[in-house]
Parts: sequence; structure tokens; C-alpha cells
Amino acid sequence: MAETAVLQGRAGTSITAADFDRLRRFFEAASGIRLADHKRELVCGRLAKRLRERGVDGYGAYLRLIELPAETAERQMAIDLLTTNETHFFREPRHFEVLRAELAERLARGQSSGIRVWSAACSTGEEPYSLAMTLDEVLGRRPWRVFASDLSQRVLADARRGVFSAQRAAEVPRPMALKYLLEGTQEYAGTFLVDAEVRQRVDFAQVNLMAMPAGLGPFDVVFLRNVLIYFDVAAKRRIVQAVLQRMAPGGLLFVGHSESLNGVVDGLRTVVPTVYRKP
Repeated sequence: MAETAVLQGRAGTSITAADFDRLRRFFEAASGIRLADHKRELVCGRLAKRLRERGVDGYGAYLRLIELPAETAERQMAIDLLTTNETHFFREPRHFEVLRAELAERLARGQSSGIRVWSAACSTGEEPYSLAMTLDEVLGRRPWRVFASDLSQRVLADARRGVFSAQRAAEVPRPMALKYLLEGTQEYAGTFLVDAEVRQRVDFAQVNLMAMPAGLGPFDVVFLRNVLIYFDVAAKRRIVQAVLQRMAPGGLLFVGHSESLNGVVDGLRTVVPTVYRKP
């Protein structure tokens, strides 16, 4: 019965349990994330439009399409559509207070040159640009860089542009918005562009957290926030250990407010809840 059962998506497209399991295996192999059973409707909702655009009759046919060697771009499109991208400017403000204090302390000790910060699940760019604004406020034009990565090429393309709606821009504290956001006019009315000098300090790249490049790092600060919740414990350990290998001694690791590294990795010192220091 399970193999023939179907679930009707919001867009009117149905998926068999067998095809959902094949899609789930595909996405897990690509990202390390296993979609739960209750995500079937989400899969339907996110992929149904793409099936229509490609003129594909059903999920089984779409799976056969993305399995073709020549369909590299379509496989990436499927990954992009299935990836969750929820973000905001200055999300979890307490983290940015901790970061400011850390930067100020390094500045006072004369250790502020060449600071490198990694936004390890940057989505459409709100987090790395929040980090860059903070670094600029504290360190000014001293040497520093933000490295921002994500699995989805689609959101990385949006992030590189540095253009945000007025609704998103309103999340930036007013003094910083006046300093770092340029309001669009005419056809760009209702949007804001991040200051060019800040944008130039942020580097974007596609990175799979389950298969990180060897050359990354070392980073003084890593924001690995609101991404570990999508992985099982074994995958969390693998990701955190790989991140720590790419951090400088004494560096800070930030995770999301609903996440914890208890039982995931040992040897880190808790600075405040969800912020850890590498020995």
C-alpha cells in the first residue's frame, strides 16, 4: 500500500511514496539532509511548478530527468528548490553584541588585523552583510574579510547582488541603514543596495557542509546558525568537527538559538548560550 499511496500537493501534483523516497535519497546525497515523511507536501509545493516548466509528467519522470548525466544544471535547480532559506538582517541581536565585544577586545589587544569571519549558511546574504556592517563599525578600514557560503546557487546569486526590499532593509538598525544602505530610485524604488565598500569585503561561494573544501580557513569567527537543526546527530558531529578544523585557536563559533552543541562535540568553552570558544 505504501508504495502506491499518493499525496496531493498544493499545486495539484501528486507524488507516490516510492518517488518521494527517491527524491529524499537524492537530496540527502547532495546535502546530507534527510527530508522527514511530513515534508512530502513541501516537496510537492516546491517542485510542482518546475515540473510544469520542464513539461515533465510526474515526479518519476522528473527523477529520471535529473539522473541524466547532462542535466547538471537541473539537478542544482532541484537542490535549490528543496533547500530552506529563512534569514533576516541582524537575526538574534545578542550574537552581534557578543561579536562587537570580541572585536573590540581584539582591537584593544592589537590583534584586529586580518580578521576573517565565515557565514556558513548565508542564504540570500542578510547574515554576511550584517556581519560586514558590524566589522566595519568596529574595525573600520583595517584588513578584514567575510566569507559567505551556501549550498544553493540561486540564493548565492541573490546575495551577491546586495539588493534588498524595503521590508528587509527595515530590519537594519536605523543608524547603520543610513550609513550602509543606498535607497533605490526610479525603476529601483522600494529597494536598497548595500554599500559598495562593504560588498567588496564579502566573498561568496557554494559550499556543501558535508563535503567542505580543504583550503577553507582559518577563520576567527564562524556563524553556523539555524542549519544544524536539519541534520541528524552523526552529521552534526561531522560538520562541527570540520568547521572547528577550519577555525583559528581561540575563535568563536555561533549556533542558532534553538541549537546546542551538547553531545555533539567536546572541548569547547561556552561564552554565552549558543556561543562557543575553540581552545
